[in-house]
Amino acid sequence: MNMLTHLIYASTSPREFDRQELLILLKKARATNAMLDITGMLLYENKNFFQVLEGSESAVMQLFEEICADKRHQAIVRIIQEPIAKRSFCDWTMSFSNVSREELCNIEGLNDFFEGNSVFLQLDGGRAKKLLAAFQRGRWRHKLAPHPTMALEHVP
Repeated sequence: MNMLTHLIYASTSPREFDRQELLILLKKARATNAMLDITGMLLYENKNFFQVLEGSESAVMQLFEEICADKRHQAIVRIIQEPIAKRSFCDWTMSFSNVSREELCNIEGLNDFFEGNSVFLQLDGGRAKKLLAAFQRGRWRHKLAPHPTMALEHVP
């Protein structure tokens, strides 16, 4: 049996995504993750991605290789990859920028990761939470935006 693992990475996009592109990305990610039995979360803020992938080692590596080949990702940094005992992000979040709060209020699962949302606070004290906190403070992000970033629940 393939061991449960998580892989956490950060990357930068060569251009900003608009609302429609982010919604398309979410739909595709949900379908791919369900097919591969991958859970996790993806944050997007001002051209910066931060993602946690959880699943079997082979599925996580397959998806990460696809991400590395995707032209929407540049300067990819694999932050950590290690075995885990259980999943931490069975139904977590995908963040958006350049989308108004009003527009996102109609999207199921809205939460504001960058303003200390309750889902983040409920995570156990493991490495993933520490790395998310570092990203929240600005680590691995380039050209930080002054506005808050919204998060949309990512359900596989």
